[in-house]
This record gives sequence, C-alpha cells and structure tokens, in this order.
Amino acid sequence: MCLAIPMRITAIDGFNARCEAKGVFRDVSLFMMQDEPPAIGDFVMVHVGYAIQKMTEAEARSTWELLDQVLEETPN
Repeated sequence: MCLAIPMRITAIDGFNARCEAKGVFRDVSLFMMQDEPPAIGDFVMVHVGYAIQKMTEAEARSTWELLDQVLEETPN
C-alpha cells in the first residue's frame, strides 16, 4: 500500500524543503512541484520523499485525524 503524508514546509532551499508533521521533520524534494511552487508555511502531501501536491491546512488536519484512527485500530 502506498501512502502520502501531509506535512508543513518550514524551510526551502532550491528544490529541497524541510517539512514537519506532528513533531517529525523530514527533508523533502520539491522537484515534482515546479508547476505550482510551494512557500514556507504551505501544506503538501509527501510520498517517498517528494512533495506531490499542495493542500489546505484543513485537509492536512483531516488526513492526520483519519491516519490516527487507523493507527488506533491496528493491532500491534
């Protein structure tokens, strides 16, 4: 199963961004977002190290809530 995670951009350096989600930071490529360049503070969907699309903060929060529900119901 493939999964993209919503993250907020905290810094940008060329085609690379530092992103954060729930206290976890990752370096992410913006290469696939050249048609709609994101800015610091934007939320993006991140899949295998690449930002693949912008999203609103409400969409990101809704996705995090759904992911939390799945994790709560998944046996260890």
